[in-house]
Amino acid sequence: MRQLNIVAIAIMSYDMSETIGFLLNDTARLFRRAFNARTKESGITALQWRLITYLKRHEGIRQGPLAELIEVEPITLSRMVDRLAEADLVERRADPADRRAWQLYLTPRAGDVLGGMRATADALTAEATEGLSAVEREQLIDLVERVRANLSRRICQKEKETI
Repeated sequence: MRQLNIVAIAIMSYDMSETIGFLLNDTARLFRRAFNARTKESGITALQWRLITYLKRHEGIRQGPLAELIEVEPITLSRMVDRLAEADLVERRADPADRRAWQLYLTPRAGDVLGGMRATADALTAEATEGLSAVEREQLIDLVERVRANLSRRICQKEKETI
């Protein structure tokens, strides 16, 4: 509970929105860096793993919407998919509804890679939350999910207002 109180104090100090944003962004950066260091031998980066994870949830998605989901430029996503296709992790299939578009699917090999990466991510999460009780970890997850939901709703609302 003590560490959660320290986080709460840090969040409430000075400019609250800037501090929360900084803490979340800096923590995500550190997670990516640590993940990349642990998976260097596999050749899979944190961003590629994120792409594969999203693709598992949305198999058959087109490249454009997937680029929006993971917040990269379409050309960046195309290059990432090229590398993952060369590694036999992702395949492009023609979209039956639009000959110009490609749908993305995971290959059977991707499932094996996802399993290994999941173990790495779980170990990293355990290290990052070391010293937190199970209740504190659940509280942290709940709070961050609520922040994400708040931001997602605002982004969606803003998009609706501009249409």
